[in-house]
Amino acid sequence: MVRPSRSHRAFQGANGVILSLVVLVTLYPFVNIVARSFSGERQIRAGEVTLWPKGFNLTTYRIVLHDGTFWRSYGNTVFYTVVSTLVAMVLTTCYAYVLSKRDLRGRQLLVGVAVFTMFFTGGLIPNYVLITSLGLKNSVWALAVPNAISVFNLLVMKAFFESLPDELEEAAQIDGLSTYGILLRIVLPLSKAVVATMVLFYSVSFWNSWFGAFLYLDRPELMPVTVYLRNLIAGATGGSGTGAATEQLTQVAANIQAVTIVLTALPILCVYPLVQRYFVSGVMLGAVKG
Repeated sequence: MVRPSRSHRAFQGANGVILSLVVLVTLYPFVNIVARSFSGERQIRAGEVTLWPKGFNLTTYRIVLHDGTFWRSYGNTVFYTVVSTLVAMVLTTCYAYVLSKRDLRGRQLLVGVAVFTMFFTGGLIPNYVLITSLGLKNSVWALAVPNAISVFNLLVMKAFFESLPDELEEAAQIDGLSTYGILLRIVLPLSKAVVATMVLFYSVSFWNSWFGAFLYLDRPELMPVTVYLRNLIAGATGGSGTGAATEQLTQVAANIQAVTIVLTALPILCVYPLVQRYFVSGVMLGAVKG
C-alpha cells in the first residue's frame, strides 16, 4: 500500500479545514433563524441572538399553531405541491424524452421554443388575463399549469436521456414495446436519479411559491400557507393596539420572519434526506452532455 506523500496529506488537511468553514458559514444563518424564532422581542431588537435563543418565547409559534386557518392553509399547500409537481414531472419528462431523439424532425425548433421562454415572457397582466379567461382562477390549475415546465429542468432531463445507450431502446423495439412502453419500462427505471432530483426541484419551488396564489386565489379557504404567513407578517408589522394585545403583537412582529422561515422550510428539510442520495448523481449525469 502506497503511503500518501506529505504534500497530499497537507492538501487533504487544508481541504478539510476549508470545507468545514464552508459548512459552518452555510449553517450559521439557518441556526440563527431558528434561534430567533424562539427568542424574545427585546433580545432580537438588541441583536443579542446568535446561535442560541435569548429570552425564550413561544408566543408566535403558539399564535400560528393554534390557528385552524394555518392548518387548513398547510393542507392546501401540500395538495397544491403534490398536484403541481405531478403535472410538472409528467409534462417535463415527456417533453425531455421527445427532445432527446436526435433524428426527430423539428427538434431544434422545439428546443428553441423552450429556450425562448427563458428570456421572454408575456408579462404579469397578459398572464392574469389568460388564466382568468381560461377559467383557471381559484383552482389548483392556476398554480400548476403556468409553471408546469421549468426550462432548466427540461434541459437537464434531456441531457440525461441522451446519455442513455441507444441500444437499449432498439432492443426494446425489437421486443415489441411501443414508445410509451419504452419510456415507462426502460427509460424511467434507469432515470431514478434525475427524476428524484427534478421532483425535489419542483416540489421546493411549488412549496415556496406564494405570488401565484396571491394573484390567482381570492378565496381565503384556498390560500396556501405561504400566503397565510405573508398576511401574518403584514398584520404584525402594520397593526396597532394597547396593553397585552400590543405586547403580543410586538413579539410576533419581532420574530415572525424567523418563524415563517422555520415553518415553511421544515417539510422540505424532512423530505430532502430521502432524495439526497440521488441529487448529485442526477444533476451531474444530466449535465454531462448539453
